[in-house]
Amino acid sequence: MGIMELFILAAGLSMDAFAVSICKGLSLGKISAKHMAAAGAWFGGFQALMPLVGYLLGSFFAEMVEKYDHWIAFILLVFIGGNMIREAFGEEEKVDNSMTAKSMFLLAVATSIDALAVGVTFAFLKVSILPAVLFIGVTTFVFSAAGVKIGSIFGTKYQAKAELLGGVVLIIIALKILLEGTGVM
Repeated sequence: MGIMELFILAAGLSMDAFAVSICKGLSLGKISAKHMAAAGAWFGGFQALMPLVGYLLGSFFAEMVEKYDHWIAFILLVFIGGNMIREAFGEEEKVDNSMTAKSMFLLAVATSIDALAVGVTFAFLKVSILPAVLFIGVTTFVFSAAGVKIGSIFGTKYQAKAELLGGVVLIIIALKILLEGTGVM
């Protein structure tokens, strides 16, 4: 997986956290650099941790399913991308202005579940995991910190569009993996 593919994947994965960060910025009203850093650290940290956990789990099974790994990666990424697209057209998420550890922990876990599945696909694709998770974490940190600022300025106007874009990106990556795995590309 090249750097551009990894960036596109990281950006796609960070869209849930970005959307929630926008809502946080809206609910907080007046924000500070501390709010931006806190959102970035929570969301970026979990977006880095979850693929690592998924990778470790996937590595355990990778040799048993190596013949079908591209299909598994395709199915997982299409499922994740489809869910993001569905959420983009669903009800608007309600996010309060709490920045407590409990509140941020729950949001960070909820927005990074898809990254766990991506970590499983990383194991099947034999991705170099440490640089990948660091890149995903840093990308999500930046998107989340920016999301808080954007939310404080613009509100939830772009939340659904961010989730839709993230879902479409993950499905495109899934198709590329499938086409490469089946020898079409």
